[in-house]
This record gives sequence, C-alpha cells and structure tokens, in this order.
Amino acid sequence: MTDTIIILAGGMSSRMKKSQDTELDNEKVEQANKSSKSLITFGNNKPFIFYLLKNISLAGFKNVILLVSKDYENFKNSIEKFYDEFDFNIQFAIQEIPNDRLKPLGTSDAVYQTMKQIPQLKQSSFCVCNSDNLYSVNAFNLIKNNEYANAFLAYDRDYLEFPKERVSSFSIVKMDLDGNLNLFIEKPTPEQVQDNLDTSNKIRVSMNIFKFSGEIFKFLENCPLNPIRKEKELPTAIMNMINESSSYMKGIAIAEHVPDLTSKSDIHTINKLFD
Repeated sequence: MTDTIIILAGGMSSRMKKSQDTELDNEKVEQANKSSKSLITFGNNKPFIFYLLKNISLAGFKNVILLVSKDYENFKNSIEKFYDEFDFNIQFAIQEIPNDRLKPLGTSDAVYQTMKQIPQLKQSSFCVCNSDNLYSVNAFNLIKNNEYANAFLAYDRDYLEFPKERVSSFSIVKMDLDGNLNLFIEKPTPEQVQDNLDTSNKIRVSMNIFKFSGEIFKFLENCPLNPIRKEKELPTAIMNMINESSSYMKGIAIAEHVPDLTSKSDIHTINKLFD
C-alpha cells in the first residue's frame, strides 16, 4: 500500500499537436496546439488533468507529484484554483531536457529525475501514471492498495474501446502462471498474441500505471536509450530490474476502458464523457 503517486506530465504532446481534425471548434484546436494536452478543458471548463486528480483524490492518495517541464507556470496556474477539491498535497518536479536534445529523454528518465529531486522516494513505495489517461477510481485503488513491492495493472484488451487497428498495435504483456511480468511485446503479431494469453485466456496490455519500490532507482539511472526512439523508457528499466535482481513486477488483472487523450480525434470522445 502507498499514499504517493507521480503523474508524468513533462512530455511535449507532439502527437496531439501534429494530428488533424477538421470538426473541432477553434478554441479546442488552439488548446491542443499550444498547451499541454492534459490542460485541454472539458465539461465545466476544467482541464483534463482535473478529472484525473479528482479520481486520485477519491482513491485516497495523500501525496501527488506532478512531473512537468521547466516552463510549468501555465500548468500550475491551471490547476491551483481547484486545490480545495482535492484531499492531498501537491509537489512539482521538473524534467530537464539535456542540452543536446530538443525533447525530453523519456518516461524512465522522467521517474529518475523525480526520484533525484525528491530523494525520500528511494526509500519508499510509490505509484506512477500518465497524465493523458483517465484511469478510474477502481484502477487507482487496485494499484494503491496492494501489498506487492512492484506491480502494474494488466488490462484486458477486449475492454479497451479504441479502434481495432489502434488496439492491435498496443504492446502486450507476457506473464507467468503466478501473474508475474516476463516480457513486454511491442507491436505483436497475431501469432504472438495467441501465444501469450494469460491463465484466463485473456490478452493483457499495460496502460502505464505502475507501483514501484525504491529499488527501481538504479535501473532508471542506468536505463539505456531505445535504439529506435532514442529515449529511456520505463518498460526497459522494468525488464532490467526483473532480469538483473530478485525483484518482480506483479500484474493485477483489470477489465475496463481507459479514456485516452493522444490525438485531436480523442477530444471528441472525451467531450462525450462530460456532455
């Protein structure tokens, strides 16, 4: 069990800004092109991340760490007016970009920089999630209240309400008979999917919501660059931890959708949730 969660919000929203959608109103297009995607407003003019933070609060987390870019004043100003609605403390950590890069160094680097800036994380357990997925209160309860040292939510792919071609491109996870993670499989072939069903004959995917012990730090610190994307990625650090230590990563089964805000077309779907 843990009371702390890191929200990864330091990305540049590149896919959102590059995507096209002729049916969006001008205000939403401007928000999508100029701000962090988690600050796009929905419902009663509240940013997407408000709804994520609300679910985190309802699940009982007491410490929230927002990992943001160095120019985060707009981010802070967008959410501080809602602080009274949350029952937790908020801290900010900053993901610095190396001088020889234009973009952040990836999700593994994001958690690493957070742990460097808030050293007590090295001696405690904490959760990590994306800022552009609207995980449910149930999901947060599952990842928060288990007794495993390291865990992730293993989503039943059949419950994800995305277009078929999008879902089929998601990485799947291979787990052993005890539900421990063995492997992340990127862009799986149909044969790989059928060969890696879980004990309930389900296809399981990770939607990037994790629980870690402080032991993950050294594997984040030494995480190599992905040779193709040139980023340090959490799945790489996780697999190195599993393969190079006695640690494990337990998969917790869950069967529900996760609203996602990746491209401008997703804005329509999120709008419908709050109509």
